[in-house]
Amino acid sequence: MTLARWPNERFVKITGLVEPDTVNVRGTKGSKTGKFMYDGDRPKRWAEENDAWVHGYWFWDWSDQRQKIASIDTEKRIIAVEPPYHNYGYRVGQWFYGMNLLAELDSPQEWYLDRETGILYFWPPKPLAQGRAVVSMSKGLLNFSHVTNVAFEGLTFEACRGTAIVMSDCTQVRIAGCVLRNLGDSAVRVAGGKNNAVVSCDIHGTGKGCISLRGGDRATLTPAGHVAENNHIHHYGRWSRMYTPAVSLTGVGNRAAHNLIHDAPHMAIMFSGNDHTIEFNEIHHVCLESNDAGAIYSGRDWTMRGTVVRHNYLHHIVGFQGKGCVGVYLDDMFCGTEIYGNLFYQVTRAAFIGGGRDCTVENNIFVNCRPALHIDARAMNWASYHVDTTMTDRLKAMPYTSELWRQRYPRLVGILGDEPAAPKGNLVARNISVGGRWNGVRKEARPFVTFTDNCIDREDMFEGTPPETFELREGARNHVPGFKPIPIERIGLYEDKYRSNLPRN
Repeated sequence: MTLARWPNERFVKITGLVEPDTVNVRGTKGSKTGKFMYDGDRPKRWAEENDAWVHGYWFWDWSDQRQKIASIDTEKRIIAVEPPYHNYGYRVGQWFYGMNLLAELDSPQEWYLDRETGILYFWPPKPLAQGRAVVSMSKGLLNFSHVTNVAFEGLTFEACRGTAIVMSDCTQVRIAGCVLRNLGDSAVRVAGGKNNAVVSCDIHGTGKGCISLRGGDRATLTPAGHVAENNHIHHYGRWSRMYTPAVSLTGVGNRAAHNLIHDAPHMAIMFSGNDHTIEFNEIHHVCLESNDAGAIYSGRDWTMRGTVVRHNYLHHIVGFQGKGCVGVYLDDMFCGTEIYGNLFYQVTRAAFIGGGRDCTVENNIFVNCRPALHIDARAMNWASYHVDTTMTDRLKAMPYTSELWRQRYPRLVGILGDEPAAPKGNLVARNISVGGRWNGVRKEARPFVTFTDNCIDREDMFEGTPPETFELREGARNHVPGFKPIPIERIGLYEDKYRSNLPRN
């Protein structure tokens, strides 16, 4: 349910700042002080509220925060929030809404708790006799460690205030064919151990993300083998909107496959570490409340290499208000990732290399993407300060000169002596791009990129009109020497004994 707010959906915008131009980030200006202006007279209704808050994206499109209202000047139309102010500041044009407002409890599904009287006000979405109203005080539902060879199948986990299932240092534990819904935090968190799996579950209505898989040893590049597979994940990040993905892979050698992920304010899959596999997932309508965000995301490390992003279908991903986000986002000099054999349809900046090295964009199909490809050289200009600080620190934290690492990632060994700020070693090969715009490669990055056998804007490539079909015409592959068919029919959910028994509501 929704804590009483205005507007009931979407946002209103900051129209002015009381103390402008006290923040300037490469020309993006704002205010350090949380006093901003708004349009209209709606906040006059909030005069008697004793615990009014606002939730907004105050400066950057990917950094939200809830803040208590200190005062409202309804004549000058100024809202002041209580310190501490937002870390990045406040900017004209950014969006927010009022919340925790009894005066705005005006539609089904809204609620408000008067913490002074202890009265809970609730407008149910349908007559109470037709549903079930639940207030949970349970922190979590399953919490266990050092468990081996156990399966939890066909269960429903719902209505807890924290994470439903937490497992630590377990081996061969399966969560299969379960429903996890209406949770205050996440669905499943796996920390350590080996070969644990979340399979064929339906997950929705979580306060944060959904499945977190952490395991494996980076120093020895020992994989954990955790898996998130064949899960339908949607409408998550209800409370913590940013950086709470459907699936998070951390460590070494974990896998996200055949998941259907959609309807979320921010990213679908986030990964960090080495040698992960992200494959056969269908992802759409994510990053709905953010820009400069990625459906599949990682960033800022030279050493986190070896991840393969292949045979995924990403579509209808265009950012908040259609302003643009990213499909596969290798942010801030992230390196050594393979983007292979994916299908992108109506995705802005579908394949994005943000100044990184040794990445491959190969054998993908891009349809109506604007642009399909982005590569820049940010470490050679505005992001150069990261090279001698964060990037070098993270490099030296790993045994990158050891024999094991030399064999696995030979290009990493001499990076400090090889123009580390330059986006060297990137390969763009055998891709098909139709409609939209192909090339968003920045001129300063272009000399460092190898382009081979890409087919751009041939209108006769498909048997029909996408998205009805993405099947290539007979002979179309002749225009792209070496192009291998993408197994589109295998992407997304598949029916198994667990999924066939899941409730359909």
